[in-house]
Amino acid sequence: MTKKHDIMWFKSLDSTNEEARRHISDIDNLSVLSALEQTAGRGQRGNTWTSNAGENLMFSIVLKSPVLMAEDHFALNEIAALSVADFLSTYGIKAEIKWPNDIYVGEKKICGILIENSFRGKTISSSIIGIGLNINQRNFNVNLPNPTSMVLCLQNQDTRHKHHNCHSERSEGPFDIKACLDGFMDIFTSYHDRFLTSACDLSPLRQLYIDSLWRSGKPSRFIDYTALPSGHLDGPMNIYIEKTDSSPDEFQGIIRGLSSTGNLLVEDLTTGQIREFSFKEIGYIL
Repeated sequence: MTKKHDIMWFKSLDSTNEEARRHISDIDNLSVLSALEQTAGRGQRGNTWTSNAGENLMFSIVLKSPVLMAEDHFALNEIAALSVADFLSTYGIKAEIKWPNDIYVGEKKICGILIENSFRGKTISSSIIGIGLNINQRNFNVNLPNPTSMVLCLQNQDTRHKHHNCHSERSEGPFDIKACLDGFMDIFTSYHDRFLTSACDLSPLRQLYIDSLWRSGKPSRFIDYTALPSGHLDGPMNIYIEKTDSSPDEFQGIIRGLSSTGNLLVEDLTTGQIREFSFKEIGYIL
C-alpha cells in the first residue's frame, strides 16, 4: 500500500499547478498542494478557474514516474475523473464525466480537471493533476453557464450521507473542505495503487470511465469545431446553453465510447458514421 499522501495547505496561491511546477524537484510522489484562494487559477481551453476563497477545493496532485507509457496518458484523466465521481457518490450525489475531464451533476458542472504531463522518451516522467471541486459555494459568476456545488446538490435532494466526517456538526452548515480533501485522496490513492504502481491491464479502468460518461448513448446536440473556418478557435467554450441558428457546425449525435487513445467517438445521426474527435474539436449544447 502506498504511504499516506502529504497535503500542503496554502492561504493563497496564483495557481496550485504553477506552485507544483515551481517546486516539483522537491516534492514527493502523491504530494498534494491545496489553496484556500487562487489568484490565477487555470482551466481547460485557456479558461480561468474562479472560486470564492475558502469555499471550495482547489488542489494539485503531483505524480512522479507513474508506470505509464506516453501513449497511455489518458489513464490519468480517467483516474482523476473517476475519483471525483466516486467521492461525490459517497454523499449520494450522482455525478458523470463530461469528456474529457469535467464532472457534471445533471446538466450542471461541479468540477473541472487540468492535467499537465512531462515526458521522458516514451514514458511519462511526471504529472500534475489540478482539480477544482465546488463544495460550499452557493452564488456564482453570472457569466458561468451552468455551475453547481455539493451544498447546492444536497439541498435539493432528500438523502442520507454515507460518510459524515466531511460535514459540520450542524446539518445545514458547510462542508469541511480539508476533511473532504482527505476523503477524496483516499479514493484517488486506491486508483493509483491499482493502476499506476505496476504495469497492468488498463482496460477495466477504461470501461469504468466509459460507463460514467455524461450523455453516453443518448441523442444530443454537438458543435463540430473542425467544420468552422478556424477550427476550435471559433468556439472558446465547449458548453452552449442554446444555439439560436442551425448551422453546418451543429449536428445530432450519440456518444458511443472512446478510441484507444482516449478520443471521443460520436455517431453522427445524419450520416450514421462514427466520428472521432480529439480535445478541443467538439462542443456540447445544453
